[in-house]
Amino acid sequence: MSHPQSYEILLFPEHEESDADAHAPGTAIRSGVVAATGETGASGYPRYAGDGMEADIDPSTHTVEALLVDGWELDYALTVRIAERVGGTERELGDTRPEGEEGERPEDAAAAPPPDDPSGGG
Repeated sequence: MSHPQSYEILLFPEHEESDADAHAPGTAIRSGVVAATGETGASGYPRYAGDGMEADIDPSTHTVEALLVDGWELDYALTVRIAERVGGTERELGDTRPEGEEGERPEDAAAAPPPDDPSGGG
């Protein structure tokens, strides 16, 4: 089975209505491109690393099974999205959370619809 060679990992805050200092919805507070290391992580999935991030990603469901950011585990107040890097472009794959993180997990790993073209398409 062929695995993607790289992903872009995007970290988003989960908002609570009482959080006055929250970032705007849809704004990533950190991102990084991770590339396949050729190793298998402790979770049993391929390991990806880069830009201060290490992730075990299930390539069939695009689920982040484990994630370290600057050597630290992900805070529960953050959500992870990944975008597969295909030929120098990215394709967003949707929300995912590291294995074992509490809270709702998406039941469906379907790709998110592509964002609208702000240029109007020509």
